[in-house]
Amino acid sequence: MGEILALVEARLLTALGEPDARAAVTFLGTDRIEVLRFADGDVVRYATLGMSAQPMADPTAALVDPVKGPRAELVLSVRAGLADTDKVLRPLAVLAASPQVEGVIVAPGASLETGEPLWPGAPFSSVLVAEPGGLVEDLEMDAPMEPVRFLPLLPMTHNEAAWKRVRGAQELQERWLSHGTDLRDPLRGSVPLD
Repeated sequence: MGEILALVEARLLTALGEPDARAAVTFLGTDRIEVLRFADGDVVRYATLGMSAQPMADPTAALVDPVKGPRAELVLSVRAGLADTDKVLRPLAVLAASPQVEGVIVAPGASLETGEPLWPGAPFSSVLVAEPGGLVEDLEMDAPMEPVRFLPLLPMTHNEAAWKRVRGAQELQERWLSHGTDLRDPLRGSVPLD
């Protein structure tokens, strides 16, 4: 486990540089989850470290394979200085612990709900999991382990999350694109959905 996380951290540092802050959260019955903060000009990125220590498993499986299965870490990018986004550390750690706690498999197109604003005053309490491979490349692991994927998170307003449940992730992303939505804006409102 420690070896995997060392490789994951090295991949994050290669892609994003040195973190300027880090925090750790441990939930009862789970492994420790760290959240690293990277400043990049007017953008701040938060990346989890610890979610990939164990593969995600289907909660209905009779036996859980300790080696095989998807592995991932989460990455959130927001504009710096517009909101108190550093308070996202705990909600991000909660999302990263969800495979261990709830037995969910986090994959592109999924919605993850925090049950509270991502940071004080945030219009978002859920995120859309986007496709990996853009900002941080997948980390290949020795067989039979699957690669660690770095999944971008896109904050969704309550209305966007409801619309996504009905219409799907692809249509919501197309809506954001067609309206030129700045998904990094921590204060943005909901995209027009009519």
